[in-house]
Amino acid sequence: MKAVLRWILLVLLAAVAVQLYFVGRIALMAVVDPQSTAFQRSEAYRLATEKGELKWRQQWVPYAELSANLKRAVIASEDATFIEHEGVDLEALEKAWEKNTQAEQRAEKSAGKLSSRAAPAGAAKAAKPPKIVGGSTITQQLAKNLFLSGERTLMRKGQELVLTLLLEALLSKQRILEIYLNNVEWGEGVFGAEAAAQHYFRKPAAKLSAYEAARLAVMLPRPKYFETRPGSGYLASRASTIAARMGGVEVP
Repeated sequence: MKAVLRWILLVLLAAVAVQLYFVGRIALMAVVDPQSTAFQRSEAYRLATEKGELKWRQQWVPYAELSANLKRAVIASEDATFIEHEGVDLEALEKAWEKNTQAEQRAEKSAGKLSSRAAPAGAAKAAKPPKIVGGSTITQQLAKNLFLSGERTLMRKGQELVLTLLLEALLSKQRILEIYLNNVEWGEGVFGAEAAAQHYFRKPAAKLSAYEAARLAVMLPRPKYFETRPGSGYLASRASTIAARMGGVEVP
């Protein structure tokens, strides 16, 4: 029994040590710009091993030099209540859960119809998988990109929540948005607003127009996909919608 209790105590101490490590890392980010994120290091390794080269574009730009258009566009597109919430938007999560449930039900019905028909073998496999909608806030996305792997487990989601609350407690909204915009992926090997602005529009991030900023914001959930489809009708239409919303967005 003593041995079991000793192991439990060691596990608890290790868990506390890990959280204290994260507290120190995040507190330091209040004054020191992070050099890289866990996601970036993972991508760098993937590019180097799969393609034999590492083409990387990233340049840190201070918050004041980032386009106000881009700040508004990203908030409008990714996290409309960024200024108001404390890291987690429960309403957005609930809506995302409902949409995903409905999408899964439609996919199941579609697969059932295909399998019930007298169709060639393998026809049921032609049913499209449901499109999964996320409900993560900007702070949650930053927590995941900064520190966590891409695996989806209950423990990892729990750690993401803890990190999200730590980011909100130790950093200002302005600093969270600054770190996010300077590190988020905008294409293969393209990270941060400055690199994205130069890559797609050949101009500094400070000079992005409202529509250009909206296009970049719409790309964020699937940057590699939209990078190869610049003529996407959805991208143009959604960007116009986001640009129209930007006037009412408050930035930190």
